[in-house]
Amino acid sequence: MSIDVALNRDRTRRPLRLRLLTRLAICTARPLALLKPHLLTRVLTRLSRGAAPASSAQAHAARSSVLAASLSLNGLRSCLPRSVSITLLCRLQGVWPTWCVGVRAAPPFAAHAWVEADGELIGERGRPESFARLIAVPPFDRTKS
Repeated sequence: MSIDVALNRDRTRRPLRLRLLTRLAICTARPLALLKPHLLTRVLTRLSRGAAPASSAQAHAARSSVLAASLSLNGLRSCLPRSVSITLLCRLQGVWPTWCVGVRAAPPFAAHAWVEADGELIGERGRPESFARLIAVPPFDRTKS
């Protein structure tokens, strides 16, 4: 049995620099997504230093660029490499969203990784209360160090 799936293909032509940065973010995110959670959290925490908090518009733009560049990151089971790619692309542009890993708060319970900016979920269905955070890497706060 097969299921037909129609993907909304973003045909927006992006500048060469953005396409190259997006590819770099995706190629870096794939091996990072294989790390153990505590190591991945440590790496992302270090990378967040020196970046300004990302706005919702910046995070949405990074997400659409990542999804346009890689068809495999559009899948249901690719939330971890997709969220890391979005976060890295934002970092390459000098900003940092909040990277999160957790579970759905209501059945069916499942692990999930996502990105937040300005208190909203970026490209995810539901509200922030729909997910229970287990790990979060927010923008680095200089006042706490």
